[in-house]
Amino acid sequence: MVAKVNLAEAFAKIPEAWNPHVAGDINNFQIKLVKLEGKFDWHHHDIEDELFLVVAGRMKMGLRSGDVIVEPGEFIIVPRGVEHCPEALDGECHVVLLEPGSTLNTGNVETEKTRRTLARLDAR
Repeated sequence: MVAKVNLAEAFAKIPEAWNPHVAGDINNFQIKLVKLEGKFDWHHHDIEDELFLVVAGRMKMGLRSGDVIVEPGEFIIVPRGVEHCPEALDGECHVVLLEPGSTLNTGNVETEKTRRTLARLDAR
């Protein structure tokens, strides 16, 4: 089935921050939507690169080499192995993630924010 996704409507279905939801699949990759509030945990991914596309709000991507501010309509790709710490600035931030379906949101660390099973927003 071919269907379009309205991002505003999809984000409205996500009840809480730091709880990514799957919005669709592309081969072995998933499009995940997540609301950010405050600061996440420092972590890295051994084998996966991650793309963070900011749709609403502002995000600071903490990197050991220096922080990067990502505005709405901008994205950042964090290569595998790079320690990072996303943080919402100025309240809630809506982010589209593009990453392999196997990617664990907290990477190499286990915290209360770890989500092993993600809810789906699509009818699949």
